[in-house]
Amino acid sequence: RLAAFGLALAASVVLGAVAGLIWFAVAPTPLLQEVAQGEAQLVNAESNAYIVADAWFVGITACGGLLTGVLGWRLLVRRQGPAAVAGLVLGAAAAALVAMWVGGNIGLSSYNHQLAASAVNAYFHGSLALGAKSALAVWALCTSGVILVAESGGRRAAKDDGPSAMWTSEPPEAHAP
Repeated sequence: RLAAFGLALAASVVLGAVAGLIWFAVAPTPLLQEVAQGEAQLVNAESNAYIVADAWFVGITACGGLLTGVLGWRLLVRRQGPAAVAGLVLGAAAAALVAMWVGGNIGLSSYNHQLAASAVNAYFHGSLALGAKSALAVWALCTSGVILVAESGGRRAAKDDGPSAMWTSEPPEAHAP
């Protein structure tokens, strides 16, 4: 059971790193202009880059949660039970944190270098950052939702004794008149 817990946790974290790479590749970053040495500000104050980046994060982590839930239930939960569920849900929470960390840190050194080395009035893109921290819960919510739905529909009664005595035409043997 501990192996199932560890496998679920580790696989989820690896998927989180992949999700962070995808988030970095597809999410937009705001356009900045250096106004003084080491200081930059948004070119367009009404930029929607932050909102779109958060939406991409939510979409990617929702897909990751669905994938983790379906594969985890099919491969681990049906065989290993509650230990696998705990590993999947904790792994999903860790995966979202890893995705945020990987996606946010990939472009951070490039941003810091451009901020330090660019001339005044130079344009460059900022680094990726997650503004809506509540989006970190999406992966775990999707994973646990899939497992909950699969478990509620996947369990069958082990033994069917037929109709209850209440609905039979014969009186019970120990019934008093």
